[in-house]
Amino acid sequence: MQSIKKQMMLKMACIAIALTSSITYAQSENLESEIQRDGFIFEFSLGTGIISIEDSAGIQTFDDAQGTFTFPDLKFGYMLNEKLAITAVLPGMIYEFQGNDRHFGGFIPSLQYWVKERWWLHGGIGLAIDSPALYDIKDDLNDDWNFGCAIMGSTGYEIYKKKNFALNIQSKLVLGRTFLEGDAHRDAVTFNIGLGFSWL
Repeated sequence: MQSIKKQMMLKMACIAIALTSSITYAQSENLESEIQRDGFIFEFSLGTGIISIEDSAGIQTFDDAQGTFTFPDLKFGYMLNEKLAITAVLPGMIYEFQGNDRHFGGFIPSLQYWVKERWWLHGGIGLAIDSPALYDIKDDLNDDWNFGCAIMGSTGYEIYKKKNFALNIQSKLVLGRTFLEGDAHRDAVTFNIGLGFSWL
C-alpha cells in the first residue's frame, strides 16, 4: 500500500505535467521561430521541490519526504538539429540525514526534444551520486561518497525568448539508487519545479 506522501508526490508530478501540456497546446500553430537552435547549449535552473530517501538499513524511509531546493542543476549539450539536442545533466538536491546535510544528484546523459515551438521533453539514464554537501563535510562522519544509477524525466515551456536566450518553467523527476558499504543501498525520489535560464 502506497503511503500518503508517495501518492501526493505522484499527484504533484501529474498536475505539473498536465499544466505544462495544456499551456503548450494553447499556443498558436503558426508561431514562427524567433531563434535558430544550433551549436552548444548551456542551462542552469533554480527551483524548489521535495526529496524522499529510503535506506535499506531502515534508518530512513520514503514516508519522511523533505522540502528542499535544487543545487546545482546544470545542463550542457549540443543541438543535433533544430528540435533535438544531446545533453549531459547534473541534477541535485540537498537533504538532511542523521543531522547532516547531504546532496543527492547525478551525471545523466540525455536527449531533449522540442515537441512544439516552446515546449520540450527531456530524459535520460546515468550515474547517481550521493555525497556530503560541500559545506558540511566532517571527517569520519559525513564524508562518504556513494554511486549507483539514476533515471530522469523532465518537461519545460519557454515563457520568454530573445536571440539566443530562453527563460523556461520546468519540472523534473529523478529516481535513483546508490550503493553503500555492507551490501546496503539508498534509494531517492526527487521532484522539483523551477526556472531555467538557457543559452542556445
